[in-house]
Amino acid sequence: MPSARTMFGGTVRGGRPVVTLAIVALCVVSWVLQLATGGEWTQRWAFAPSVGLAEPWRFLTAAFLHSTSPLHILFNMYALWLTGPFLEQAFGRGRFIALYVLSAIAGSVGYLLLADPYSYSWVTAVVGASGAVFGLFGAIIPVLRRTGRSATQILVLIAINMAIPFFVGGIAWQAHLGGLVVGLAMGAGFAFAPRERQKLVGWLLPAGVAVVLVAATLWKYASVGML
Repeated sequence: MPSARTMFGGTVRGGRPVVTLAIVALCVVSWVLQLATGGEWTQRWAFAPSVGLAEPWRFLTAAFLHSTSPLHILFNMYALWLTGPFLEQAFGRGRFIALYVLSAIAGSVGYLLLADPYSYSWVTAVVGASGAVFGLFGAIIPVLRRTGRSATQILVLIAINMAIPFFVGGIAWQAHLGGLVVGLAMGAGFAFAPRERQKLVGWLLPAGVAVVLVAATLWKYASVGML
């Protein structure tokens, strides 16, 4: 028998949100390793524009690292738990993974695009799941609009969190912006795709976003003479 689908094309599943739980587990294990290795684990996987071209996996791995302060990882994991299960159920596991991964990468790309190669921002490492979390924040807005529900609360939450870096130092707002833009775009594509084209959009949209992120990254490195 055909499986039941949500209005966004995701397979209706019971039980726990396994993808969200897996992401939380990866972040927690990685944070413990950061503490246990005295920062060596962080240095190995953190992202900085100066090393991104030679070690491109850092664009993603940085999203599974956090500062040593428990507040950083607690806030991000709490925000992930608030939004992740809902979007995982709405979009299905495959599209949710694509949304999270590409939003995480977009956070690093956003930081890269706005970094000055002649300042400390080019060599300063950034860590955290905030780019991915902001991607989920962005994706949930069109989902709520599609279902006729108010998105005011999530918009206020986004506004508050976008303003915090201007009052508190050490926060990469560029990564927040990158994740938010990609999450909003992907969420809108998934939410408003016609029923008969939902599966096609589920493949083409992530592929298109990935191409744009790679192109933007290569353009930035070419502009500073690193290609």
